[in-house]
Amino acid sequence: MTVRSLARMTAVANVFVVTVGLTALVLLPTPHRAARTQVVPRHQVAPPVVRTPPPATATVESARKVKANEVGLVPVIMYHRVLRHRSASIDRTPAQLRRELERLAKDHYVPVTAADFVAGRIDIPAGTHPVVLTFDDGHPSHFATDAAGRPRADTAVGVLYDVASRHPGFRPVATFWINRRPFGLTDQARQKAAVGWLRDHGFEVANHTYTHPDLRRLPPKRAREEIVRQERLLKKLGVTSSTTFALPYGSRPRKAKTAREGSWDGTGYRFRGVFLAGAEPTVSPNAKNFPRYAIPRIQSNGKHGECRRWCTTYWLDWLDEHPQERYTSDGDPAHVSVPGKLKGRVAPSKAKAVIAY
Repeated sequence: MTVRSLARMTAVANVFVVTVGLTALVLLPTPHRAARTQVVPRHQVAPPVVRTPPPATATVESARKVKANEVGLVPVIMYHRVLRHRSASIDRTPAQLRRELERLAKDHYVPVTAADFVAGRIDIPAGTHPVVLTFDDGHPSHFATDAAGRPRADTAVGVLYDVASRHPGFRPVATFWINRRPFGLTDQARQKAAVGWLRDHGFEVANHTYTHPDLRRLPPKRAREEIVRQERLLKKLGVTSSTTFALPYGSRPRKAKTAREGSWDGTGYRFRGVFLAGAEPTVSPNAKNFPRYAIPRIQSNGKHGECRRWCTTYWLDWLDEHPQERYTSDGDPAHVSVPGKLKGRVAPSKAKAVIAY
């Protein structure tokens, strides 16, 4: 299977995930009920020390040594609620999340935020692979703190920090795409504190619309209103601008341009990357065919039913079995290293930075 054949499957895969998402919505409790029934963990975790890679300058020899391929495929993983007792297929338990993150760490993946990914800021050690961890809807199970301001252990952030504390090369960062009640909080001061904490610790918090509608069912003006109202809320919470946007259910607006730029009531927006809801790895931002405004994601799940082909277990196995197709870093963010036969895949804007071996 080639990168081109993967790209041709995106539309079909995204339709599947949109359908699953809309079906799962019926099974989900209301935001207030979800917050009440959330299990409160018995202990908390302290943020681990984040280690940045030492400066490196790639050469033909060093790129060849690690088999660098910076136009390869990157998994962008989509998570929803993290619950001890799942009530929808898209839920993960803390144990399931921990196992998946442990696998990523052991397979030498290093998380980067969606914003850094679309900007091409993939500053990770030579021989490692980028992964983008994304959490939709700002659920209470994603982030909560104790009285001392530390993340609770069974939240997504708590689990991520736990894994990072035991795998120092596994950078504890992720992207949270939120709606009008981030992390189940209704008080704006508490919302701002939560968003501020995440941003201060290297996480990205960005736009997932105000009320999480299916944008395809809305007139273009209403779709723009949904995006702008959330942009205004994010600004109140300290996010000066969102550079990435995740489509609710992966459902594109009637006018495709609405998802990437527009305005409503005197407020404009423009995103550098728009993300779908399924269901395969994406091409590198260094590649000429990078789908900047239709970036596929992979649902975190096992290999049952449709997930035999479209979810994380399948794709992480596939990437392990096809390492030549996976993005492998040269350790030097100033250059784009590729095998000589792949030089033609590099985006023209990166042509002067190419190292081919």
